[in-house]
Amino acid sequence: MSVALVTGSGGLIGSEAARHFAGLGLDVVGIDNDMRREFFGPEASTAWNVETLRRDLGAAYTHEAVDIRDRDALAGLFRRYGRDIAVVIHTAAQPSHDWAVRDPFTDFDVNAGGTLNVLQNVREHCPQAPVIHCSTNKVYGDRPNSLPLIEQETRWEIAPDHPYAGGITEDMSIDACLHSVFGASKVAADIMVQEYGRYFGIRTACFRGGTLTGPAHSATELHGFLGYLMRCNMERRTYKIFGYGGKMVRDAIHSHDVVSAFEAFFRDPRPAAVYNLGGGRHSNCSHLEAFALAEQITGQQMITEYQEANRVGDHQWWIGSNAAFQRDYPGWKQVYDVPMILQEIYQANVDKWVPQK
Repeated sequence: MSVALVTGSGGLIGSEAARHFAGLGLDVVGIDNDMRREFFGPEASTAWNVETLRRDLGAAYTHEAVDIRDRDALAGLFRRYGRDIAVVIHTAAQPSHDWAVRDPFTDFDVNAGGTLNVLQNVREHCPQAPVIHCSTNKVYGDRPNSLPLIEQETRWEIAPDHPYAGGITEDMSIDACLHSVFGASKVAADIMVQEYGRYFGIRTACFRGGTLTGPAHSATELHGFLGYLMRCNMERRTYKIFGYGGKMVRDAIHSHDVVSAFEAFFRDPRPAAVYNLGGGRHSNCSHLEAFALAEQITGQQMITEYQEANRVGDHQWWIGSNAAFQRDYPGWKQVYDVPMILQEIYQANVDKWVPQK
């Protein structure tokens, strides 16, 4: 038996990874205790996604409602499967800047402590298994906001002759900048994943994601940019814009493209790898541009409310470079761009996201 152990299996990337690796012939053990519901309320619950995985994958999927902070329970799981574990895909996290400020202990315990628990169990029970960690571009803090940006009609943009014109690379410093509490806990996790690669020789990868998106997102205001934007349009909710004139830029990568990168690393892993992974120049938009695309898809105007203050640690412009990953894994190719992503989110939710009476 070869097992893919997936933390956060009810979430966007976790569920996509569960399906993908089951499709490769691995038995998937999913770990998810629906903390997203606790973080963001009932509409953000991942329970529906877990039930869908159970139904669609059948015997290929085993679910464990384990909290990654629970060292004893997690160790019991790793002991049970031991060296049958062929890969560990760690997507479980507290993902919100705003929520982290309300409860920094839980944020750090989940993001940093939970990641350490996963790593140590790999070291003790399945050291041959590659570890794929969902990090974030927020490890760079607000340093991207120091880049010389030019205001255009619908977006902020960087000069075409700037070294990062093709996208921000992994050489950007993570020091001496404001991260937000969430960003700091993710830095701790990111560095620990690298350390287990360098110190213990475990084959680890930190994927510093941009905007990860797709139809399986339990989108809510504090997490899930494109999914929540489309949900607001379809349900006739007010979308709050936080600063930068709504021209802040995000690169967006579809969950399918993310897990195909995971597969590439799984097939040819190496220790302490660090990659930016996002939409890059292939798939990016500002909020204003995303509004226009959503309106074109649904035929309905966005309802928006502008707040001058930006969120702490939020990026004014982020387009990451995938060049380092593509150099190491030239067979990996992106499929989705922003219009395709929004269209798919709409189609997947057209009967579910309707105006509330």
